[in-house]
Amino acid sequence: MDLELQKKQRVIVETIVSLLPTQSRKSTVPMAFLSSLLKSAITASASTSCRSDLERRIGLQLDQAILEDILIPANSHGNNHSQMYDTDSILRIFSIFLNLDDDEDEDNHLRDEGEMVYDFDSPGSPKQSSILKVSKLLDNYLAEVALDSNLMPSKFIALAELLPDHARIVNDGLYRAVDLFLKVHPNIKDSERYRLCKTIDCQKLSQEACSHAAQNERLPVQMAVQVLYFEQIRLRNAMNGGHNQLFFGSINGQFPQRSSSGAGSGCISPRDNYASVRRENRELKLEVARMRMRLTDLEKDHVSMKQELVKSHPANKLFKSFTKKLCKLNVLFRLKDFRPIGSKAHSETRFLFQKRRRHSVS
Repeated sequence: MDLELQKKQRVIVETIVSLLPTQSRKSTVPMAFLSSLLKSAITASASTSCRSDLERRIGLQLDQAILEDILIPANSHGNNHSQMYDTDSILRIFSIFLNLDDDEDEDNHLRDEGEMVYDFDSPGSPKQSSILKVSKLLDNYLAEVALDSNLMPSKFIALAELLPDHARIVNDGLYRAVDLFLKVHPNIKDSERYRLCKTIDCQKLSQEACSHAAQNERLPVQMAVQVLYFEQIRLRNAMNGGHNQLFFGSINGQFPQRSSSGAGSGCISPRDNYASVRRENRELKLEVARMRMRLTDLEKDHVSMKQELVKSHPANKLFKSFTKKLCKLNVLFRLKDFRPIGSKAHSETRFLFQKRRRHSVS
C-alpha cells in the first residue's frame, strides 16, 4: 500500500513540475512552493531529471529564499543513523547560483553607453547584494545542520568552502557555525578540524568573535595565535591614527554598526577611537594574563604529577618500609639496655607510694 501511494505521489509531483513555466531568474513561481515540491520529490523518490529541474529553479532565485526553504529533509529510508538534511541537494543549489551567467540579463534589456555598469565586487552591485544575502543564508544553514551529529565532516567542509572570499564581509556567522559543529563533533580528525577552521578569515571577525576565538579551546592553536596577531595589528594601526583600510576599511559605509567594534571607522570621533583602542588594549592584556595564569597552573600540575610518580615508585616504598623497621629495632635495643634500672626504680616508687598510702589511712 505504501509503495502504491508513493508511486501516485511521484506521478503527481512529476506532472506538476512539467507544467511549471520556463526557468528564469524572475520566475513568478514562489520560492516556498518550489521548496515544497522538492521536498515532496525527495520523499516520493522522483526521477533525477525532476529533482534537477527543481534544484535549478531554486538556484536561479536563491537570493529570495529563507532558511525554512532550504531545510530539506533527507530520505533516510528508515535508517536512524543517517543525516537529518539533504546537504547534497543544497550543495548543488548553491553551486547553480554561483555559476549564473549575466548574459541572460543582457539579452533581456539593452544598456546605453551612458548607463552605469556595476562591478561585481562593488558594494552597490546588484549581484554583490544578492551574493551577500546568499552568504548569510548559507551561514544560517550551516549553523542549523551543524547540530546534526550524523553529518559527515567532509560534507560540512564542502559547504563551508563553497562561497568565494568576497562573498562574506563579516565572518562571524561562519565562525559561529564552525564552533557549533566542533562542539557537536568533538572527535573529528585534526586534519579536518584544521581544514574547517581554515575557511574562517580572521581579518573579518568582529571584536567579540575575536575575543571568543582567542579563548576557544575547540579551535587549533594556530588559529588562536592568528586571531591575536591580527588584533594586535589592528590596534597598532588604530593607534597610529590610520583608519585601518586593511580591516573593514572598505565596508564601514555599508555597515555602520561595525563602527562600535573599535576597528577605526571614519564615523567616530578621535576621542571615541582612542577610548576604544585603550579598551581593546586592556582586554588584550587581560587575555595575556589569563594565558599566563593557565600556563602557571599547567606547570603546577606537571610538578605535582612528577611528585606523585616519585611517591608511587616501588623502590621508594621499599626504602621507606626498610627505614621504619630500622627505627623500630633501634627503639627495642634501647629499651633492652635500660630495662633493669627502669624496673628497680619502678618497684621502689611503687613501694613508697603504698607506704605513704597506709600512713595516710591510719
